[in-house]
Amino acid sequence: MAKSCFPKCRPGKIMGWLQIMLGGLVIIVSISSLFRFYSAGFFLHNEDICRHFYGSNVVYDGIDLESLTSRFQEVLDKMERLQDKLESIVQRMETNGDDVLRKTNISRFEHKKFLEVEVIRPLYSAHIALRQIRLPRIENATAREDPLINAFVVEEIRKYITPKENRVAKSVNIYGTERVYNTIGHACVAMKKELEEYMDYDVGSYCKDDWILGQKLMIRGCDPLPRRRCLARASKLYLRPYPINESLWRIPEGRNVRWSNYQCRNFECLSSKNPKRGYSKCTGCFEMEKEKFKWITNTSLPIDFMIKDVLSIKPGEIRIGLDYGSGRDVCCPDEGTERVTIVSTALNLGAPFSETIALRGLVPLYATLNQRLPFFDNTMDLIHTGGFMDGWIDLQLLDFILFDWDRVLRPGGLLWIDRFFCKRKELDEYMYMFLQFRYRKHKWAIASKSKDEVFLSALLEKPPRSL
Repeated sequence: MAKSCFPKCRPGKIMGWLQIMLGGLVIIVSISSLFRFYSAGFFLHNEDICRHFYGSNVVYDGIDLESLTSRFQEVLDKMERLQDKLESIVQRMETNGDDVLRKTNISRFEHKKFLEVEVIRPLYSAHIALRQIRLPRIENATAREDPLINAFVVEEIRKYITPKENRVAKSVNIYGTERVYNTIGHACVAMKKELEEYMDYDVGSYCKDDWILGQKLMIRGCDPLPRRRCLARASKLYLRPYPINESLWRIPEGRNVRWSNYQCRNFECLSSKNPKRGYSKCTGCFEMEKEKFKWITNTSLPIDFMIKDVLSIKPGEIRIGLDYGSGRDVCCPDEGTERVTIVSTALNLGAPFSETIALRGLVPLYATLNQRLPFFDNTMDLIHTGGFMDGWIDLQLLDFILFDWDRVLRPGGLLWIDRFFCKRKELDEYMYMFLQFRYRKHKWAIASKSKDEVFLSALLEKPPRSL
């Protein structure tokens, strides 16, 4: 056998040197890479590095991950429930055996119904829920999600809150945006069940008689409510309202009101003599003779101001006004030559206040204390309040309301505080709230309501505040 001409080498020694060389090469490459990453700002969270390695700088700001996760979890839960139900049925079938199955003698109709109810419908529900999940879209290399879109299940409300693109592609509308965002109050998220019930209807058909549900949402801060694509219900026999020259101080026709959600079924039932009339905030609200006596003839009480005396302070200047209350007080229309256009805020708290205001020929504004007044700055000649806000109201809430009144009241406009009552020991706090704006006092009257409560009536004028 021929001998090799190469000297003998130890294999272990060669492998050792190769490992050392490869290890050194790895160290050199690693140090070089770390130096490049540091110089490029990788360790300082530079977004350009992410884009270089991953193709875009996708971030997760603006994504409601909690809602998105809950929607996926909802679908998974539905599928899991369906799987458990089917497995349970299969196990029962295996336990009972073929003999028991033959004895049950299930008809084809029952088998079809079982498949529809127990299998197809749950699968369809899970399928729809999965398709409804809106994944975030990429805008300018950033992930963005439409607000609240994954927080609701009912398709109609999802359609409502989905931003509406302008008809002309990439055009800017009158608001300066490329899409329109329909608004709902943020409190709606906390009332998901009630809001979905409110928006669960057949498009184009009659709405359910659910105005109480809508009012509940408004009062709890889900305001303004979304628009609905269903037809509002009216009374079965709607008659022509009384003429304008006699409607103001006359009880409206009761057949023009939907009474189904009230304790009373007519205006006669709403008399102050009836303790079960369904509301307790005011007495005599629907007794027009008493109301006319208060506003036109007046009593001798110093806290009651006559309409003609209020209007005479600014003769010819009081043209439009806001009556801010429960809908009871309609402060300023007069039967004389001087007429005032009045918008009166109202809620139907146990009685049809909004319908009554409209049938009397005035403008009802269906609004709560929660919302900003839908009037521009410095536009109202007069704001009147009475019969609704009193000593129950939180001082900070009252502060927000008063600043909003000041915003819409024009310079020289009148603020008429009518029979505001509170505990005697709290009067100074409320007086400060009303006087903080340094309005001019035209009338100011305080009278006892009871041993521990007092009335406050005032007529104040907003200063010019020229800038």
